[in-house]
Amino acid sequence: MPGNNSTYNSDKTKSNSNAYCFRRSKLCYMVLITLLCSISYFFGVYHNTYANGTTLGTTSHKSTNKNCLPTKTNQTSLEPIVTNLDFSSRHSASEDEISTAPLMVPENVYDFPPCDIKYSEYTPCEDLTRSLKFDRDRLIYKERHCPEKEELLKCRIPAPFGYKSPFKWPQSRDFAWFANAPHKHLTVAKAVQNWIRYEGDRFRFPGGGTMFTKGADKYIDDIGKLINLKDGSIRTAIDTGCGVASWGAYLLSRHILTMSFAPKDNGHEAQVQFALERGVPALIGILASIRLPYPSRAFDMAHCSRCLIPWGKNDGQYLIEVDRILRPGGYWILSGPPINWRNHLRGWKRTREELNSEKSEIEAVAKSLCWKKFAEKGDIAIWQKPLNHIQCKASKKLNRNPSFCQAQDPDRAWYTKLETCLTPLPNVSAIVDIAGGKLKNWPERLTATPPRISSGSTDGITEKMFKEDTHLWNKRIAYYKTINHELKMKGRYRNVLDVNAHLGGFAAALADYPLWVMNVVPNEAKINTLGVIYERGLIGTYQNWCEAMSSYPRTYDLIHADSILTLYKNRCEMEDILLEMDRLLRPEGSVIFKDGMDVLLKAKSIANGLKWKTQLLDHDDGAHTKEKILFAVKIYWTASEKQEVSL
Repeated sequence: MPGNNSTYNSDKTKSNSNAYCFRRSKLCYMVLITLLCSISYFFGVYHNTYANGTTLGTTSHKSTNKNCLPTKTNQTSLEPIVTNLDFSSRHSASEDEISTAPLMVPENVYDFPPCDIKYSEYTPCEDLTRSLKFDRDRLIYKERHCPEKEELLKCRIPAPFGYKSPFKWPQSRDFAWFANAPHKHLTVAKAVQNWIRYEGDRFRFPGGGTMFTKGADKYIDDIGKLINLKDGSIRTAIDTGCGVASWGAYLLSRHILTMSFAPKDNGHEAQVQFALERGVPALIGILASIRLPYPSRAFDMAHCSRCLIPWGKNDGQYLIEVDRILRPGGYWILSGPPINWRNHLRGWKRTREELNSEKSEIEAVAKSLCWKKFAEKGDIAIWQKPLNHIQCKASKKLNRNPSFCQAQDPDRAWYTKLETCLTPLPNVSAIVDIAGGKLKNWPERLTATPPRISSGSTDGITEKMFKEDTHLWNKRIAYYKTINHELKMKGRYRNVLDVNAHLGGFAAALADYPLWVMNVVPNEAKINTLGVIYERGLIGTYQNWCEAMSSYPRTYDLIHADSILTLYKNRCEMEDILLEMDRLLRPEGSVIFKDGMDVLLKAKSIANGLKWKTQLLDHDDGAHTKEKILFAVKIYWTASEKQEVSL
């Protein structure tokens, strides 16, 4: 028995030893697993990219356009990692070699084919063929008339063969490549007026205009002798019937930002397109039966140089609209018929009685709006809008034509019909007060709290929120520059579009760069902030992104899209919004999306179908924020030489 006890104790010792070793090895195994998981987690955080996200699902795409049918897909896709995304322009003005070879398209994504070359300059809402279906009275047929849903193109608009990146600013003010906008009509029709000249492979813009054949610089100097253009009190301007926008182009050197607009027609072919090629803000537009797409009290100065608008007709409706968008104390400048008509009687080929009557009509309408004649010298006449309506209301008791508008939103301007009533200014207590509040001079105006916010008239926006928004966008732009190094290079981008501008913080943060931003406030936005943007000394427009913008293809170098896809979710198809961005974007132009992860994954799939290079990245607030950032670059491609010749 003692021997058995010894054996028993020995076996027990071995059993305890084996159990101990088992527990120890299990603990070591768990520690090792924990360590490896931790390393993997921190490596992922360090990498900070989501370009390799796995997308599971089905993408099915249908098109009613038989010539532009995207590829259907019904498979699971695993997207590859995209790193070191290059935003730089490879096809600059100095490069001769142009590649049109298609890139390899990843499988299992949308696939939008190229459109026919005939759509190279397609402007969906100003299509000349469609416009002929509408009333020619008061030029209504030249207003926006957008295609129905079943008419929308589901293809990529081609650049013309030989397209080159535009000249850099300020050289672009004076030159544009012929291949980018191959139209010679204005070089003949406006040769005497020095609008534009064709010289070899390019156009040259001498700076002339119908009423300033000696150049816009001298013409602006003449205006500057009558009103102060140097102290920063005049910052925003609008040019009605702008031609190739030389007036706006030369005002930029005086720190005055001009919204130029003109209609699209056969008589003045591609005038707005030339303006945009020059790097000057412009939109297709006409003053006909609906309001201009700008808020009330937006512009310090309005201008018409032989713009052929019948200012005295239709109960003064067109001047009434200028009054709506003009700031208190703002100026309206008119040159050309009927100003100084006695010296131009023979050249204008109109009767003495007709021109004198036209001038009398304009004078009468201006007086009825309570404007005062500020100056008239040579070919230039200037009127000034009153600072407030105290005296005007008193005079309207005697002469009610036009009367003040009642129960009207003065900032509502998206397909809003023109009226023949006078938009009342905000109330003031003294005759010397400026209705709506006094604005700072430029550049202090950019960061000062806009009066619409400080007065509480912009619902939901406080002064504190405005200051925080300004700080936020300075921070975000700094973050964008760490990802897209092209943003650091002054001159890489010239024409910039912010499709959901809010308070204009994105544009304000880029104010020191040689670029301009078209700030868009969507018609569907909860708060109408476009008036605030103008009070900062910036410009912009209203827009419904379920429709095309009133601009030519290849208009913008950079598009910024903050939460726009979420805003239009369930309103229209995301692919149509991105197709419109593709139309507006220049070859090798960039897009910055900021939105929810699920939204951006779908946008990335569509962008791949547009042949954009894409990269999905963390929000500037870090990896745990639900919002992410999608950077994209449109590849360089053009129509073939064969297509161009056949056209």
